[in-house]
Amino acid sequence: MPAAEIYSALSNLSNLERVRDLIPQDKVQELEIAPDYVRMKVDGLGQKFCIRIVDKIENDTIKFGVDNLPLEANFWIQLKQTAPDETKIRLTLKADIPFMFKMMLDKKIQKGLDDAADMLTQFPYRQWQ
Repeated sequence: MPAAEIYSALSNLSNLERVRDLIPQDKVQELEIAPDYVRMKVDGLGQKFCIRIVDKIENDTIKFGVDNLPLEANFWIQLKQTAPDETKIRLTLKADIPFMFKMMLDKKIQKGLDDAADMLTQFPYRQWQ
């Protein structure tokens, strides 16, 4: 899939409406979706937080920030087109996690990123155009 098609779909968070029914309602409540942010309450956090797009480089990178969490975090989706119909997706997370929690969370965070990357490879991007 060309990077432009993936970028077009992922850079507009309103496209998440198309997969809303796949989001587990027992884990995510009060979901609010807009073109440049998603607000939600996640089971276990107890408070509503926001993921918002803070920067974009067309067909290349989408940078997200997170608001209303007890730690600072941001993450990127990077696209690298390797052939006319093939694009690699890379997820990068930067989070200011206190050392004593880092050891407990490292594996869970890595699993979450791996699961997110797998999910991103399965979206029907062409249908979202």
